[in-house]
Amino acid sequence: MTADAFESRDVSDLIRANRDNWDARTPIHVNSAFYGLGDVDGGIEWFADFEWADIGDLAGRDVLHLQCHLGTETLAFAERGAAHTAGLDFSGAAIEEARRIAERAGHEVHYVQADVYDAVAALDGRRFDVLYTGKGALHYLPDLGRWAETAASLLRPGGFLYLVEFHPVLHALGSVPTPGEQFLRLRQDYLGGRGAQRMEVAHTYTDGPPLAEATTCYEWRHGLGDIVTALLGAGLTVDLLRETDLLPWPRFDGMERTAQGWWRLTSEHPKIPLMFALRARAAG
Repeated sequence: MTADAFESRDVSDLIRANRDNWDARTPIHVNSAFYGLGDVDGGIEWFADFEWADIGDLAGRDVLHLQCHLGTETLAFAERGAAHTAGLDFSGAAIEEARRIAERAGHEVHYVQADVYDAVAALDGRRFDVLYTGKGALHYLPDLGRWAETAASLLRPGGFLYLVEFHPVLHALGSVPTPGEQFLRLRQDYLGGRGAQRMEVAHTYTDGPPLAEATTCYEWRHGLGDIVTALLGAGLTVDLLRETDLLPWPRFDGMERTAQGWWRLTSEHPKIPLMFALRARAAG
């Protein structure tokens, strides 16, 4: 992945390019060992233990997974007893695969193709007890304020948004490995404010062949302060914010695997945040 200049083109054009890029990634991801969809023992461990502790019991709750991609995480909510599980993503190719995956798994999940900013209308105004999102989602969103307002509109009174996302520090280090990289080095912005960054993605983050087309995508940087401020501005109350040195896959050479199956840097490296989790509640 290479990062080119920041661009100020019409945002709708950039989002359309991102959707085309994710449509192109989808067949590669479906057939990858990373996702392990052809092997019940394959794929990565999608959830850290702290996530389930933060989310709590799902029995009787309606759960929506925003920017769900293939629904590999979405299925876990149905498996854990959610009363109703839904997933939303802007990629039509990903939603088609998510539906097939849920059917093969024997779970009823309601999948909707829509941009996250159109989620309220796409879901007919339905509200949920739990919204889940993250792990590579927020940096595709140009407007955090509008995202937070959308989330607030999707929550029932007393419901909460649970965001688990790659830390801005990881983005600044580069979330995709650089060949031959030996040391931690800041390579990209931590803070936002410079607009959309054009990325050329010859290979996606999984194993498999390079993309045959639609290799351009756009990302927006968001610092932790931007995220928290957006949620507070939408009327939500942040009652949990944790930073962790864990990752679900070995981003850097020499990372060690934990007992749960996630990864962290060894003691020879600085102890830095690689992911964070945030819970924000609606009033009532």
